[in-house]
Amino acid sequence: MSLVSAVFAASLRRRGPLFYSMRHRSLHSGIEYPLTHPIYTIWASNTSLGKTLVSAGLSMSFLSSSSISRKRFVYLKPVQTGFPEDSDSRFVYRKFCDYVSHKPLPFSVFASNSVLKASASAANAVLRMRCPVRNEGFGNEIVREAGNSGNGLVNVNCYEERKLQGSESSEIELSPQSELVCKTMYGWQEAVSPHLAAEREEALVEDSVLLDMLKKCLVSGSVGTSSDMKDSEVIYVIETAGGVASPGPSGSLQCDLYRPFRLPAILVGDGRLGGISGTISAYESLKLRGYDVAAVIFEDHGLMNEVPLLSYFRKRVPVLLLPSIPKDFSDDLISWFEKSHTVFTHLKEIMLSSFLEKTQRLHEMPKKACDIFWWPFTQHNLVPEEKVTVIDSRCAENFSVHKSCDWIAQQFDACASWWTQGPDANLQTELARDMGYTAARYGHVMFPENVHEPSLELAELLVEGVGKGWASRVYFSDNGSTAIEIAIKMAFRMFLSHNDMLFDHVNADANGSHLDLKVLALRGSYHGDTLGAMEAQAPSPFTGFLQQPWYRGRGIFLDPPTVSMYDGIWKVSLPEEMQSQKSGQEQLSFKSRNEIFESGRDDSSLASLYASSILHNLVPFLYAKGLSRIGALIVEPVVQGAGGMQMIDPLYQRILVRECKSRSIPVIFDEVFTGFWRLGSESAAEMIQCQPDIACFAKLMTGGIIPLAVTLASEAVFQVFSGDSKLKALLHGHSYTAHPMGCAAAVKAIKWYKDSNTNMNLISESRLLQELWDPELMLQISLLPAVRRVLALGTLCAIEILEEGSNAGYASMYVSSLLKKLHEDGLYMRPLGNVIYLMCGPCTSPDTCRHLLEKVHARIHEFGQLKNKPVICAA
Repeated sequence: MSLVSAVFAASLRRRGPLFYSMRHRSLHSGIEYPLTHPIYTIWASNTSLGKTLVSAGLSMSFLSSSSISRKRFVYLKPVQTGFPEDSDSRFVYRKFCDYVSHKPLPFSVFASNSVLKASASAANAVLRMRCPVRNEGFGNEIVREAGNSGNGLVNVNCYEERKLQGSESSEIELSPQSELVCKTMYGWQEAVSPHLAAEREEALVEDSVLLDMLKKCLVSGSVGTSSDMKDSEVIYVIETAGGVASPGPSGSLQCDLYRPFRLPAILVGDGRLGGISGTISAYESLKLRGYDVAAVIFEDHGLMNEVPLLSYFRKRVPVLLLPSIPKDFSDDLISWFEKSHTVFTHLKEIMLSSFLEKTQRLHEMPKKACDIFWWPFTQHNLVPEEKVTVIDSRCAENFSVHKSCDWIAQQFDACASWWTQGPDANLQTELARDMGYTAARYGHVMFPENVHEPSLELAELLVEGVGKGWASRVYFSDNGSTAIEIAIKMAFRMFLSHNDMLFDHVNADANGSHLDLKVLALRGSYHGDTLGAMEAQAPSPFTGFLQQPWYRGRGIFLDPPTVSMYDGIWKVSLPEEMQSQKSGQEQLSFKSRNEIFESGRDDSSLASLYASSILHNLVPFLYAKGLSRIGALIVEPVVQGAGGMQMIDPLYQRILVRECKSRSIPVIFDEVFTGFWRLGSESAAEMIQCQPDIACFAKLMTGGIIPLAVTLASEAVFQVFSGDSKLKALLHGHSYTAHPMGCAAAVKAIKWYKDSNTNMNLISESRLLQELWDPELMLQISLLPAVRRVLALGTLCAIEILEEGSNAGYASMYVSSLLKKLHEDGLYMRPLGNVIYLMCGPCTSPDTCRHLLEKVHARIHEFGQLKNKPVICAA
């Protein structure tokens, strides 16, 4: 069996019953395409290097290969300038027809060329040309006229076709054996860069519109969508315009424009003088953006460029050399195509082999993952192979996932990959570029007593940003949990020093007893999985005996009041202890969320209730004669993440911080989750209007592209570690402390988030993000009978589903059927028990958030109806 047949036999075996009903699928609005046949993008390191010749040569090699099955070669040209005089799709169509005329195939082929949309001037030129009819024994060409579609573009619908009779074909056969389909998606008349042509001819095409049209072209003609071609061998080729980094119609570089598809690439290199550098640069530009390059092919100009290129690309990618193209086209290049046939056949085999390897790997990944991985926070017995999500790549907020019916489809990463993700597509590319530069410049370098530019620039940004007004020192580590460990060490030393207890307890007393330092923390908090961080949180599923037999909970854990929207009203929920102490004068309901953050509440009766409750819990440890002391307060400001996305009343946290500071108890803010615009402000400390002594940041700081954490501290904290002995220093560190790549990524991300030129959501004058989650939709969701509470703040939207009986809590599987439906809608979500949440990035558009909310609203409504549907028992 040939490689061609093997590829398509394998794809047919995998299609299953769903495959043949693809034309009836409900398609998501995001990028998706079939993986039942190869789809490749043809790139070039510069313009005029022969991309279209390569496309034409591939069409000839593929359609003329010996095989009993029907074949379809689809050529797409999304962007064409100089149109219609210069039409690459028509070139491929014509050259193929000329080739078959010169060297007839044993079977017939149906060839067509069409144009979908063009600028008005290009469309008029098409009509003037009238696509003249040619009749050379191959059938007639059919022309349809243009019609204006508005928006500066015209629906051209110019179409020509031929039936190329095979030498061994029956004259009475009902349908051709194989098919060549050539399409130009968008055309402009002026032969200049697409962004200039689009502007000058007033026919602009946004990136999203172009990509949507490309998706339609890839989906509408796919195998299985046409009953007469469902058993065909098919290959798609998409040819770009100009070079890898040439602008598209909107001005976006084409390597960025087509990145959401991340289709495998064929790079047409440059065999001319200077072509070695250009070819390598183009290749690295594609790799930097995450493209897979299957082969490099270029014309032989007699300069031996293949020698250094073969050396550079060794073990990376095959390099193919085409014969020199004759300057005399007297034979219509037929001789050149014949001489190049072996090269194009080799290229075709590389493309098919690469496609087969990729699809086999994608199909094998779920089973291999189940056999070898030990996933965190996962009960493997509850994850059958079919539930494993195979992620092929990500672009901005979206995963590209492999579906079992052989599709690559997008899912919105609605948990922001454990709350780390913030980049849009542009920032993702910028981060990759800066990290690549930094890796090449530094690799990793030792940090103690040293300095490098990325670490210094990041430290300065942090002190002037999230630490502005209180922090003077930056301590680097590698993840949020270790940042918390460092913070606790700092806080305890500060507490002992400021309370004149440090040297009294350097050594154990005569009885072997030590001072028992405790933390003051809130129930429902979560500060990480390292042993010390777990001791600083109240008992929970994460600290139970099955997880941490050493756990003692070395803290005083307060029950905090929480805030959410219930039935359209923002309400404060008091813990049981405060319920019995309230006077009845406390304001517990609010018309808007913003009222909850107002500092005017500090003089309210509710503030007095909070202060009384806090002191009641503090006093026993402030004046006790024993060895137990509260050495630090640690809180997640405003919102507790892993504890169920609970918003703590900011008034309560503000009073708690003030009471602790007035008693020389150091304050730690755990902003690993809440920092860097996650809740709408650069730091959640701004939202509760008080400052810590120590704060921890990670996750969103680097845009989630690489692990890095920091612990910020005030100068007062730093000074208690100063002295003449190294033993008095903070003896803590990690091998990858201040990793240059992490620091460079953080510098880029922080600057990007807080620049209104790159983050369109930023309201510069208020240093806040605009409202991302539509308030009216949030109100409607809160009124659904299946919903207990909702919370929308910054990039976070959390919804607690009203549970039945014992279905609440972290271990709940109550919403599994709801999550399945949302996955089908293109939302990747990982709930916290019966709490589902959406999380976007600081740069995500409100329109995207609204679109997500509409899907969630519809599915929760449907979920509630199913849960409340009466069960009818048979008599």
